[in-house]
Amino acid sequence: MSRPPYGMLSILMIGAFLTLLNNTLLNIALPSIMADLKVEASTVQWLTTGYMLVNGILIPTTAYLIQKYSIRHLFLAAMGIFTIGTIMAGEAHVFELLLAGRMTQAAGSAIMMPLLMNVMLVSFPIEKRGTAMGVFGLIMMGAPAIGPTLSGWLVEHYDWRMLFHVVTPVAFAILLVGIFLLKDKKEKVDLHLDSFSLVLSSVGFGALLYGFSSAGKQGWASPQVYGMIILGLVAIVIFIRRQLKQEKPMLNFTIYKYPMYALSITISMVVTMALFSGMVLMPIYVQTIRGISPLDAGLMMLPGAIIMALMSPITGRLFDKYGGRTLAIIGLALTTVTSYYLSQLTLETTYTYLVVLYSIRMLGMSMVMMPVSTNGLNQLPKRFYPHGTAMNNTMQQVSGAIGTALLVTVMSNRTEVHAAELMAAASGVMNEQVMMKAMLEGINDAFFVSVFIAGIALILAFFIKRAKPAEDMDGMEPLGEKMSPKLANN
Repeated sequence: MSRPPYGMLSILMIGAFLTLLNNTLLNIALPSIMADLKVEASTVQWLTTGYMLVNGILIPTTAYLIQKYSIRHLFLAAMGIFTIGTIMAGEAHVFELLLAGRMTQAAGSAIMMPLLMNVMLVSFPIEKRGTAMGVFGLIMMGAPAIGPTLSGWLVEHYDWRMLFHVVTPVAFAILLVGIFLLKDKKEKVDLHLDSFSLVLSSVGFGALLYGFSSAGKQGWASPQVYGMIILGLVAIVIFIRRQLKQEKPMLNFTIYKYPMYALSITISMVVTMALFSGMVLMPIYVQTIRGISPLDAGLMMLPGAIIMALMSPITGRLFDKYGGRTLAIIGLALTTVTSYYLSQLTLETTYTYLVVLYSIRMLGMSMVMMPVSTNGLNQLPKRFYPHGTAMNNTMQQVSGAIGTALLVTVMSNRTEVHAAELMAAASGVMNEQVMMKAMLEGINDAFFVSVFIAGIALILAFFIKRAKPAEDMDGMEPLGEKMSPKLANN
């Protein structure tokens, strides 16, 4: 196999790192944005779910884009769109403009991660892929390590808009580097995007996520909520049926016939729901309820993020040696247990206890995400890599948005229930202490739901087996085994 394109990978990784950093920067700032722009938790969470919504809509097209266009063109388009969105968000003085900026950023980042993953899969042989993905994970997890602490410091000393102002010049510099240094050639491919499939995909994933995200404000009984969820499900079913009938589908659902891939994507979706929920609920608890400063809230998450980053190359090597099953079981057991303890928070829970608990939870997550995903992708023939990475990223964004929306909805609804109960016990007196106590119980209830979510993934992890490259769907030999040397090196 030819030498991996390290120069190209470096540029792609820097771009992907920045888009990930930008995503993690905002979580700590949500309470400040709520206060400044006078919006509720169920509204401000759209900055997270809206970002994932656009990712969920656009990522299905990346399998087509990666096959159709060169890496250079896709990277420059992604960074250009991301930079425009960053400038918009930095100038926002109303929530609507901030949300529009975030969604524009998402349109750029949606292309970045599948593009990088696809280049990684093609560049490294299967026996070195775990280690390569581990190094990739170390760099990518550096963003969550830096993000909350940097965000906390900036929000404490400056306006929250500074989060976008510091990213803008860096994004512009990366764009210039890409223009001058990123070179690759792409033969013309006779591939056409099915516009009706794009509409079905956008309506399906968009309506589904909008329905879940609206439940926090409208309630599950609202026709707007269940109507959008039903519309989304119907459109997705039609979309899948259409893809299965097409010779060159936009997103190839036949990859679910590979059992380890299907299992890995299911576990990844469930874990993502638990991961994103913690990222949104914890800042609300520590800042809104406990009054901990944004900087201290960011520092609280720093050890866990550092552990996750440092564990990435280690889990990559362990995966190459032992496979993903043992890692996933241990990691999900840690995630489930720590999620339970997070559902028992009080107004007196110590800062040290929160740091330790959150760090152990992130340690568990680090043992699951990359090994499980890599194991599933390893079973796919090479020609399905663009579809596998696109499907992975789509389902993670969709599940992350649904998980966040679902648990914020649980928190909001249960807060109202607990507030009514506490008011009745306090002879109808509503004060700040009653509301804080009610919100605390609402957050605990949301974390308790995440215990069951993580538990489902733990049960599924027992069925993981080490994946080997499967035979091509048309009965061909596994790619790279009985091919001509010329083709094998391509």
